[in-house]
Amino acid sequence: MSIDISKMMAQKLKSVDGLTKGIEGLFKKNGVTYAKGWGSLTGTAGEVLISKDDGTTEIVTGTNIILATGSEPAKLPGVEVDEITVVTSTGALSLTEVPKRMVVVGGGVIGLELGSVWSRLGSKVTVVEFGKEICPPMDAQMRKTFQRALKKQGFDFKMEKKVTGAKRLPDGSIELTVEPSAGGDAVTMEADVVLVATGRRPYTDKLGLELAGVETSKDGRVKVDMHTYATTKQGVFAIGDIVEGPMLAHKAEEEGISCVEQFAGKAGHVNYDTIPSIIYTHPEVAWCGKTEEEVKASGVKYNVGTFPFAANSRARTNDDSEGLVKFVSCAETDKILGAHIVGPSAGELLGECVLAMEYGGSTEDIARTCHGHPTLSEAVKEAALATGGKAIHF
Repeated sequence: MSIDISKMMAQKLKSVDGLTKGIEGLFKKNGVTYAKGWGSLTGTAGEVLISKDDGTTEIVTGTNIILATGSEPAKLPGVEVDEITVVTSTGALSLTEVPKRMVVVGGGVIGLELGSVWSRLGSKVTVVEFGKEICPPMDAQMRKTFQRALKKQGFDFKMEKKVTGAKRLPDGSIELTVEPSAGGDAVTMEADVVLVATGRRPYTDKLGLELAGVETSKDGRVKVDMHTYATTKQGVFAIGDIVEGPMLAHKAEEEGISCVEQFAGKAGHVNYDTIPSIIYTHPEVAWCGKTEEEVKASGVKYNVGTFPFAANSRARTNDDSEGLVKFVSCAETDKILGAHIVGPSAGELLGECVLAMEYGGSTEDIARTCHGHPTLSEAVKEAALATGGKAIHF
């Protein structure tokens, strides 16, 4: 089997181009003026300075200004990124060939997603993680299942290790210096490509925040009222990655809608307890709400129900049955406190769980709902049944 990376990248660019042009089309359709350039606050109320690539500038004005500048990859001291052999998520999406050896620095969502892509294309992937666990926000049982699946695919994990330096060798490969997180003797390891995925930082540089009187926190995020999204400067609001909370596009979208609804005098609201998280690896991982560990720590009595995809007809037929579905619910009311999925189409399957949680639903509500057969969604129903001790097929 051979892989044509150039065609794969061409398809990626086609998709990106189509989606971005689609947004521009929506702007035009809805009468939104689109100015392309670098924006910054001027310090004058309602003003934004736009610096364009051709060297010209433009001032735009408005009653309200929303800052939604997103985030950028965090830097790793001692490791210089060139986006060719030492890459961030940007460069990892534009490699011209499959690296024989890829080292991923950071065992978080982005590193594992991109490592999973190149691993499935043939790269030998090693993850170097500073902490004891990958993806700390994940439920412990689901993390164990997920990490086991990645190991079966060939992932190698170096836990409680830190990368302190990178050197380019004459043959074009990269030599990394790796030390124990708690201190100790350093070792070296070589890679053809190093992916630096040590997190992201809010993009607030050169926005004129200080000039305008917009305060930020120690970690660089803009301080806002998390209901109105108002900053410390009247008429300036902020949403998304540059404010408190998970750096997720759908979280930012909900905040943007809520913010503008409130401008229009409506009751905008975001329920942060039902923001889904998804890791686009294979198998996928998706969850919403609390982990079993969080519920246990809170002192609330709870029930747990699980169902493996190995017992699901559709997953078995598709020969894609790694993982399970898990619910954590209140022992007294059966209200769903957390929903967790590792497996095929996990992100899609989580949708009905999020809907149930948004409206205060119980696992019995899902268990009593008829699910088509054979479908992957039956695993969700079965896990809901199992939470009440009534699983049928396991």
